Parts: sequence; C-alpha cells; structure tokens
Amino acid sequence: MRHRSISTVVRCATVAALLTAPALLAAPAAGAAEPRAASGSSLAGVAPRADFDKDGYPDLVVAAPAATVGGKTKAGYFAVVYGSAAGANTAHRQVISKATEGVPGDPEAGGWFGYHTVARDLDGDGYTDLAVDGAGTSSVTVLWGSASGLTAAIELPASAATNGANLTGGDFNGDGHADLVAHSTDDTNLRVLYGPFTRDGAPASANTLNTDRTFGPVDLIAGDIDGDGRDDLVSTHAFEEMSEASLYWKGGANGLGAAPTRIDHAAAGTIGDVDKDGYGDLIIRTVPGNVVEDLPYDHGTIKVLYGSASGPGATRTKVIDQNTAGVPGVNEDGDQFGYSLSAGDVNGDGYADIAVGIPYEDLDGGVDAGSTVLLYGGASGLSGTGAQAFTQDTAGVPGAAEAGDHFGAAVRLGDTDGDGKADLAAGAPDEDGTYTSSGAAWVLRGGTGGLTTTGVVSFGPNALGAPEAGAELGRDFGR
Repeated sequence: MRHRSISTVVRCATVAALLTAPALLAAPAAGAAEPRAASGSSLAGVAPRADFDKDGYPDLVVAAPAATVGGKTKAGYFAVVYGSAAGANTAHRQVISKATEGVPGDPEAGGWFGYHTVARDLDGDGYTDLAVDGAGTSSVTVLWGSASGLTAAIELPASAATNGANLTGGDFNGDGHADLVAHSTDDTNLRVLYGPFTRDGAPASANTLNTDRTFGPVDLIAGDIDGDGRDDLVSTHAFEEMSEASLYWKGGANGLGAAPTRIDHAAAGTIGDVDKDGYGDLIIRTVPGNVVEDLPYDHGTIKVLYGSASGPGATRTKVIDQNTAGVPGVNEDGDQFGYSLSAGDVNGDGYADIAVGIPYEDLDGGVDAGSTVLLYGGASGLSGTGAQAFTQDTAGVPGAAEAGDHFGAAVRLGDTDGDGKADLAAGAPDEDGTYTSSGAAWVLRGGTGGLTTTGVVSFGPNALGAPEAGAELGRDFGR
C-alpha cells in the first residue's frame, strides 16, 4: 500500500539541475571519514549492515519513490546518507535516480525507482553493493560499492528472469555469498539468484520456486530462522480482499527448498533473535480475520513466531499489541500498530529489539500523525518491558506532530555511527513542508540505555539537495 509524503524548501536552480543534469555517479558529497575497523552485531536473522565505502560506518538508504524526475511523475529516486562517528551525515550523501549519469535506463512515469532496495556484498569484494527495483520497471539495477561509495551501475541480464518486485536478499545456501530473490518474470513465482555475481550482473546460478498462488507474493522476508547458518525465506500472500497463508521456505545446501510450509497470515514482518537462543524469530503483523480490506481499520497486533530447528512458531508464539503491559499507548481502531517492522540490537545486549511503526496513531497534533515504539528483546523473548515510544511531539525530536504526517510509515534499525548499537531511522512520507508530500526522515541513536534524542538527525529532500514536491522521502529504508 502506498501513500503520499512531505516537503521542504529547495532552490529552483537546484531542482532544475537535479531534474535535467544530475551529478555523476561517482564520489559522494564531501564529508567521508577515514576507514576504521568494522563493528556491529551478527544477531541471528538480522540482515547484514550496509557499508558501501567500507569505512566501518554503516550507511542509510532512504527512498523517495514518488518524486518527479526528468519531468516524469513518480519516477523516483533514492538517497544514500553515509554513516560517521556522529551518525547519519547528510553532508556525505548521494542522490541517485535513473536520470543520474551512469545509471542504465531513463526515468519512467510510475517507475518508483528506489522503492525496493537490497544492500548486500553481491560480488564478494568486501564492499556492500545495492540492488534496486522500481515497481514500474522490469529489471533490477545493481550499483557497486567502492572506496568512493556507490559507483558503476549495471542492469541484471534478461537471463536472470526476474522483474525485481519485492526484492530481498540473504545467503540461502550458506556458502558465504549474498543471494537475491524476487518475483520471476511471470510475476507469480519466485526467482532466486545465487551469488557471487559477476560485474556484468550474472549470478553463479539461479532457480525458480513455484508459489502455487494466483498472484505473486505481497512481501518477502529473509533471515535464519532454524539456526542452521543458512537464511530462510517467508513470503506473504493475498488474493483480492483476503490474505492467504504465508509460506516458509527453508534454506539448505542447495538453496531454498521447493516445498514450503504454510504458516500464519501476515501483513508485514521482520526477523531477529529476540531471546538470543541462536534462532531468528519471525515477527509479523497479523491480518484481522484474514481480511486485507480490514487492515486500515485495525488497531494492529504483532505476533512473535519464535524460531527453532523446526521453523517459525513450532515451539511457541506470543501476541503483543498496545494493550500489552509496558507497551506505550492503547489499542485504537485504525492505528495499525506493526504497519512497519525492523529488527536490530539497540542497547548492545545481544538481544534483537523490534521497532514498530504506528503511522496512523492519533496524537494531540492531529489524526494519523504517527508514532514509533521500540520493543526490547530479553531472555524471555520480546515484551513491553522498558519499551520506548517516539513521536514528533517527543522532547528532542525535531518537528511537530501534525495530522496526516504518518511518522513511522517506515522504520529501520541499523548502526549508523559504528558503535555496535542499532539506531532507529523513521520516515514520515506524508509530512508537509513548503510543498505537499515531500517526505522526511529522522535517525535516533542507540545506546546502552536505549534510544536517545541526543544527536538526533532529521532531514527532508531540501537537506539533500534533492527534488522535493511529492517525493515521499522516507517511504522505505531498504533491506
């Protein structure tokens, strides 16, 4: 489901330059730090961090998929905000669209370029690369990481046989090389591309998985659930107004198995080891009555399907909502608690924590202003103990909660300052500035005491020198 976003002032000359002659796909804007030793967690199920320039500071990808580029409405772009000792550094950035020199193709109306991105080291050179799909295009673009950040770009060859929709990544055969998975060209089944990839985009091998469904998956979620060192895949499904059972595809020595197990219906999901038992846990937003059309009216519930050697939820499950002890707020129709989800270790205790987006939460600032809640993992698993909530009305958070901002429409836990503790990125794609629906993002830093507003970073397209009106910056943060 896509919605609209915010804006901020940008000089007409800057906008014109970006729409007609974008910067070369070369060195990012100034501000890079000296290389340092890599840090960060290796929590079960949690995706590897993105470090495109391999300087030891993880980087943040922010989508603006509805932006007008080259005169094409909703052509889209994305921005990379590079990490530093002080966290996300907007002075060290790249803004990339299909109008950027060196990127294959041209801007397409409705292309939504940058909406789905996956950060993985695809060619095994130690630099994180970025795979990008726009929902209106038929191919995947790969931008290669380097000491200068993202540089050369190619399109995956037609032989890859994927249209890129719902692109995600993992290591499904456990060989140490990153793999990609997305819809196949028939848009119904799944195409798995196994790494390492060559610099012309050819995978080492590939196979197609039959979903036995009328339509392709709604979402794809990857992580090691059964603790065997190989990532597994969960695909979520729906047909017309009804959801369908999600499919659990087990990773193995030969990649993803062809006989999935049916598990709970889900509207969103993430994977992280919230009880530190070595198994990645699947956290999903449940679908009320299995009716997709009821999601906008739902208060929102998340369910933890704890990982085990037998897969997700085989040994135990747990349900959490805003009426659960310790969770800030209360259940209210239409809040959509769990609209977005992300896993990471915020306080460095080795337990995965879960960021929960609640973009339709009503606040004093207005209807659907939005909120985010951080739930902490522990020896007993995920709970409301010590949970934190943040809105644009929280002291220290820049901005103000306003009706229709949808703060928390996207959330992402990732370590932008290299201290081994995940920071929270939250997007408000519908916040309004000088223009309607430009979008904005906030990054709150993690620490031993949890998330803090100290050193918080917030930015809209204007701070990035990027097209603003209707851009929906902060619609997604990639995977």
